[in-house]
Amino acid sequence: MVQQVLINDDDYYVPDANQLVTEDETLENFATSKQKRLLISSLYSSIQQQTFLAAANVGIYHTDGQPAIVPDVFLSLYVQVPQNWWEKQNRCYMVWRFGKPPEVVLEIVSNKEGDELGKKLKIYEHMRASYYIVYDPNQQLAEKILHVYELRGTRYFETSETWLEQVGFGITLWEGEFEGRQDHWLRWCYQDGNVLSTGDERASQSEQRASEAEQRNQLLADRLRAMGVDPDTL
Repeated sequence: MVQQVLINDDDYYVPDANQLVTEDETLENFATSKQKRLLISSLYSSIQQQTFLAAANVGIYHTDGQPAIVPDVFLSLYVQVPQNWWEKQNRCYMVWRFGKPPEVVLEIVSNKEGDELGKKLKIYEHMRASYYIVYDPNQQLAEKILHVYELRGTRYFETSETWLEQVGFGITLWEGEFEGRQDHWLRWCYQDGNVLSTGDERASQSEQRASEAEQRNQLLADRLRAMGVDPDTL
């Protein structure tokens, strides 16, 4: 017989979440993890005719003797991971091996400790990444949710423009469902504002088009039958 043990609320200790580390340079939260998947997966699902490399939490070595910086997401055009990616020199992004810095580096703000608008901005500026994007969904750093910096010469300038001319698409804030979660998301978009679709979205769109085509065919068949024509004999 199993003995039931009752625990009084006074005896049950619950840690204070404010005292716990929920995200840092190596630890991330659920929201950030899902946001990164959305950004990466939509690129690989939508861009078929262009060689590129997109990754999350992969280190970028930009200067000899300096430690790697690890953006939440980066995008580098016209390059790809070497065939043997398990070799030591192929496991991360070394600017001198790829011959160029990434076009886009992106940071998602989880707390005020990352210094995204200070130290990291200076590092990416020195690296000469064409665009630096800071997504601050909880407005922890400023009133703005989205900061976009464009490299002009050797300096970053903040811009209100969300179309990334040198990349060929832009970014937008989008409300909808991803992986069963309804929320606001940061997404890549085309110039007309339509977002780059994930694989699941593309499959759903294909199913919708097929269903609509079937409905049109059924409607045409019904009209033919009403006219005394058997559509199966056509």
